[in-house]
Amino acid sequence: MAFLHAAQDTPDRGLLQVNVVSSENNFPVENATVSIANSDTPEQILEELTTDSSGQTEEVSLPAPPLEYSQQANEPRPYTDYIIRVTAPGFEPMTIDGTEVLPSVLALQGVRLRPLVLGPSSPILIPDHTLYGTYPPKIPEDEIKPTNESDEIVLSRVVVPQTVVVHDGVPSDASAKDYFIPYRDYIKNVASSEIYATWPRSTIVANVLAIMSFTLNRVYTEW
Repeated sequence: MAFLHAAQDTPDRGLLQVNVVSSENNFPVENATVSIANSDTPEQILEELTTDSSGQTEEVSLPAPPLEYSQQANEPRPYTDYIIRVTAPGFEPMTIDGTEVLPSVLALQGVRLRPLVLGPSSPILIPDHTLYGTYPPKIPEDEIKPTNESDEIVLSRVVVPQTVVVHDGVPSDASAKDYFIPYRDYIKNVASSEIYATWPRSTIVANVLAIMSFTLNRVYTEW
């Protein structure tokens, strides 16, 4: 019954392309085998693709929910979750569960394969989109930040950094891990987590500008 429901609720189509690189040097991985399955029926392979010299698969068309689901709040889930499994000679296999495909747009899924000499890799589970899933509220902040903290730096001008440091926890949790993310990737990943690619272009631009402004304020004030 779950398969029948999924089929009835995915009358539209979306596109997916998978980009595979080595985690050691970011070089593209050619001739990697990429299998795609619906997360609801993980053993049923829908597509099996091979990467080219650029580490990319062809764009493949997959079932997706109706476009109108992503245009209004409180609608059913507007995307379909897929499982991506990637294997390549000389690399550890990788599984990504939760790749989101929206109707009428192209989803790009990056995959970083670990060389065998670096040991096994862990599967990646992508959680629900923030517009659809249930998450705790944002930690409240004072509009005016204290200025008497040690080692505080306020830059003389706004700069666009090459790297953004993401602290995976509340600011007071010193044990939480820090991740160093290229600025462009950070903005791109935040945007794809907070808005839908099916929205009007002007809406997407406005949201991306807000994300960039917030991020650069954090960099500028070093808060």
